[in-house]
Amino acid sequence: LLTERLVFSETSGLLENSRLALSSLSSMSTFVNGKQVAAYHGVDEFLDSTHHNIGIGSGSTIAFAVERIAERLKTENLPIKSCVPTSVQARHLITRHSLPLSDLDQTPVLDITFDGADEIADSILIKGGGGCMTQEKIVASNSKKLIILGDAKKEARFLGDVWKKGLPIEVIQMASRPVQERILAKFGGACVLREAISKAGPVISDNGNFIIDWDFPVGLENGIVENGNAKSSHHLRWKEINEYIRSIPGVVDTGLFIDMATAVVYGEQSGKTRIVTFENSNPFLP
Repeated sequence: LLTERLVFSETSGLLENSRLALSSLSSMSTFVNGKQVAAYHGVDEFLDSTHHNIGIGSGSTIAFAVERIAERLKTENLPIKSCVPTSVQARHLITRHSLPLSDLDQTPVLDITFDGADEIADSILIKGGGGCMTQEKIVASNSKKLIILGDAKKEARFLGDVWKKGLPIEVIQMASRPVQERILAKFGGACVLREAISKAGPVISDNGNFIIDWDFPVGLENGIVENGNAKSSHHLRWKEINEYIRSIPGVVDTGLFIDMATAVVYGEQSGKTRIVTFENSNPFLP
């Protein structure tokens, strides 16, 4: 299995570009999809004996990651003390694989968290396609490292290039309509209350709230220009948008994860992976 490692800094750009062979997965000749490749390689690359407390994200990619964590726990006797879930699904994954279940009351600071994303544009992520973004953000904010695992198809130059279902926003039920009106008045686009598939009515999050999906206008990130730098403009604009939406009464949180990821592991079904590492430190930890 061949991996290309890329390390980025906001100030100096590309810092490193090297190639390395990963022997631990070389015996695997077939993979289900790019998600499995990213999950297996990400766990092997970043999980080591110094990581005792682990955050477990949500989604189909994380199912593969938990599978790999469980395999390594058995074969290497890793000193894992606790796994903190980000959703009901993550909790079931942890118990199904006989990993030590915990929560933030018992384990308020985590060594590392593995999670997925719906779209990845540099160090800005859209999460929440599965409706778990609030708990995912809480767990990530209490983790020393956040490793994002994803199929290479999720990489985008700008938000909205790949993910076409809008930005998820979790809201208190009674505030769903006013929040939509405020967002549309400020930024435009279209908002829809996410409807359930196997039940009548709206989706209810694990926290008992509604989820709004905001189909934001194309080019929305072009509202700020700093030194003519397009990516800097993109980054600053989304920070501004995120801060405004989160300030609206009734909004619990958004699916924007900005500068929270330590690294992103992209996988392809062929077995090829690419790691992009950011010089981000968790702004929420002391």
